Amino acid sequence: MPNMQSINQNTMSDALPDFRNWGVILRSLLLVNGMALLVAIAQASSWQDILKRIIDISTLLQPVLLLNLLLLFILNSWLARLTYKQGATVVLLLAVTVTLMIYHLGGKLYISAVDYGHFHSWRNALLSSVIAGLLLVYFRFRAHALSPALDEARLQALQARIRPHFLFNSINAVLGIVRADPKRAETALEDMADLFRMAMAHDGDLVTVRQEVALARQYLALEQLRLGGRLKVNWYTDNMPDDALLPPLILQPLLENAVYHGIEPLAEGGLIDIKLYRNGNEMHLEMYNPRQEQGSHHVGNKIALSNIRERLALQFDVEASYSVEIGKDFYHVHIKLPYVKEPLHLPSFS
Repeated sequence: MPNMQSINQNTMSDALPDFRNWGVILRSLLLVNGMALLVAIAQASSWQDILKRIIDISTLLQPVLLLNLLLLFILNSWLARLTYKQGATVVLLLAVTVTLMIYHLGGKLYISAVDYGHFHSWRNALLSSVIAGLLLVYFRFRAHALSPALDEARLQALQARIRPHFLFNSINAVLGIVRADPKRAETALEDMADLFRMAMAHDGDLVTVRQEVALARQYLALEQLRLGGRLKVNWYTDNMPDDALLPPLILQPLLENAVYHGIEPLAEGGLIDIKLYRNGNEMHLEMYNPRQEQGSHHVGNKIALSNIRERLALQFDVEASYSVEIGKDFYHVHIKLPYVKEPLHLPSFS
């Protein structure tokens, strides 16, 4: 069984959010500016005064917020190695330090002509630490709130990844060749064992794309035992980074769907095209299979495919996408996810 690299990013509810995740960045921007709007409304004496209050607040808020997010983005890998309490302390101290620095560098833009000593600067620093603390509480609460959804997704994955019909078909195919070609039958049984071991793997683990492709080839070898020449596959992996990491058993359910709904209904069989490649900081997985326009071979079981969507969303938030294009005689799936080449402490509860 291939070794898997665990990041357990979905189960670490007491971990700092991934400050390089666009979901975290966007939510931080929206939440902080939303709080600023509420403060402006609370302080305003008229509708016209709201805009003035927002501008006054934003002159300090936006540079502080953007610089904090930039520094957290840079320090993300280092913060991930700290305990939650240590990391949270660093985030709060960073908020205070950045606020004081920008406040004093801004000079007369922020400092009133009336001498209040250091009251204004430390008041703003305290407010920054409070806002940062509220954000940390929000992300931690969201992690706990999403934990049941993740557990349900794992349960569905165990139930839907390799459907019973595949097990029965594979056993029958092996029985059909066990006397005529015992060596091939032995290899097929080993492939089945690997597939079902992988099906029981923990969802918090990531595997290399190389391992995922090897497992997919084992699955296709089993299907070709019974479909023979009707099942043809083209692999396009010249631009595939072998070290890219992705959730286990993303590819196999897509292939099973392609075989079950695309190849089996056609008497002459068909061709499945599989493309895996890297484009910048993104990993792409595309699959094309034929589609029977009229009639229906099977009632589609969407559980496995919807489970892939859910796992990608929980694991990578807005940085992953899953799209489907259905044509007259083809079915196209396109998955995009971040290019990750080493296990990172990346809480996806953003």
